[in-house]
Amino acid sequence: MMTTGTPLLWTLFVAFVLVALVVDFFAMEKQGAHKVTMKEAAVWSLIWVAVSFVFVAGLWWYLGGPDGNPVADAKALEFVTGYLVEKALAVDNIFVFLLVFTYFAVPAAYQKRVLMFGIMGALVLRAIMILIGAWLIAQFHWILYLFGAFLVFTGIKMWVATGHEPDLEANPALKWIRRHMQISPTYDGEKFFTIQNGVKLATPLFVVILLIAIVDIVFAVDSIPAIFAITMDPFIVLTSNVFAILGLRAMYFMLAEMHERFHLLSYGLAIVLVFIGTKMLLLDIYKIPVSWSLGFTVVVLVLTMFLSLKIPPKKVGAQSAYPFAAKRDEEQEPRD
Repeated sequence: MMTTGTPLLWTLFVAFVLVALVVDFFAMEKQGAHKVTMKEAAVWSLIWVAVSFVFVAGLWWYLGGPDGNPVADAKALEFVTGYLVEKALAVDNIFVFLLVFTYFAVPAAYQKRVLMFGIMGALVLRAIMILIGAWLIAQFHWILYLFGAFLVFTGIKMWVATGHEPDLEANPALKWIRRHMQISPTYDGEKFFTIQNGVKLATPLFVVILLIAIVDIVFAVDSIPAIFAITMDPFIVLTSNVFAILGLRAMYFMLAEMHERFHLLSYGLAIVLVFIGTKMLLLDIYKIPVSWSLGFTVVVLVLTMFLSLKIPPKKVGAQSAYPFAAKRDEEQEPRD
């Protein structure tokens, strides 16, 4: 499979990501546990978006964009389209993160740490899944049709499920965690494990990190095939994915307070998934230009966000805060 990723580009990209994570981690440690404000989240979101576009500008220049190389223009457009699609699909991640945090009543001051570790795990898992996906496509061309059909199915399923609150209590992952781990009913600061009556217990914060990681794996199954419909270049697929994830934490804190305002956005995401899946199914019949994909995605997302502001959401009953702790002693299943 052809790729623009030279050894130099891969080295610079990996070095940048590692430096960004180290800086972010030490900044978080220096600030300590605190509630992230809307202003802070907005500033960091803008920083990550700016860094992403600086990267694609550098890639465009490296590939000969100033000299009129059409490959540079094509790869830059693929990156921007893939980045936008991944950012858009990440909105659904954010709403599920909010559901998990609400269910476990995670204090606002601890949420930043949870997302930091969750994003680090997501970067590793997505890199592995993208490399596996690239290998499968290179070996078996027909798997593109499988990806396309899966995206169409996922889009339809997302459309039908929109407006229905997920039942976290019935989540299989949470049930499995309960069976195999002893969990404290209370938090112990930002610790993942605590000692109570001489017994080492996992804190609810550790359970939340596990669920966040599982959520990201589930959503990656949708988003990774979606970006392969835009470009087959593993370097563009991985870099656009990683840059979208790096800004996920800041985007969460920016959107968490206003998620109800964009209640129709999931319908837009469903339409985008069906479109991208159809594009993949038609790959050998008619190749839809990347610029069309970018334009279609932008129009659909902007339109659904606009309609969300104009059409009031339906009122639904709120889930009680942290029912897990209250039910632990009476409902926890025996450990194997």
